[in-house]
Amino acid sequence: MAEARFSVEASHIMMFARAVGDANPIYCDEAHARETEPGGIIAPPTFVQASAQFQPDYRLRPKIGEPWFGSGATPSGTLMPPGDAPDDTDAKQEKKSGAAAGGLHAEQHFHYHRSVRPGDVLTMTTRPGKTWEKQGKRAGKLVFSETITEYRDSTGELVVTARGVGVRTERVIEQEG
Repeated sequence: MAEARFSVEASHIMMFARAVGDANPIYCDEAHARETEPGGIIAPPTFVQASAQFQPDYRLRPKIGEPWFGSGATPSGTLMPPGDAPDDTDAKQEKKSGAAAGGLHAEQHFHYHRSVRPGDVLTMTTRPGKTWEKQGKRAGKLVFSETITEYRDSTGELVVTARGVGVRTERVIEQEG
């Protein structure tokens, strides 16, 4: 189980709401938020996903001086060390990077036990969930796997449970002869 912590600040909530295009004043206007049912500023529904930026080793987070997975230089966003690619074609770059077999993010669910608020210090604990398989019509076997992340406040109260589902294909390799 991986564990990380992050502090929730009002400015983080406001910037996240702006980034996702949600102008609801409950995310940034304290006077307005006091008059609502929650009684104060709260975070937008998917805000806890931003917690990944507080994890130094998060694989999609840019690192100074290192190639970035999300660079966009190739269709998959992955980079290969110079000289590794047999030529500059995107197809070979993607094939070599493994992006075609890397899988997809299929679902994301959030269960809120209470609202996330400025001042919360959340501890995230991530663990694997269920795994299951289905037979695809064209892609071969599809393998689904869950990741469960629990966000708890400084008292240990469960605030949010996030469940992500990934899917990858496992193609049968046909043998010659």
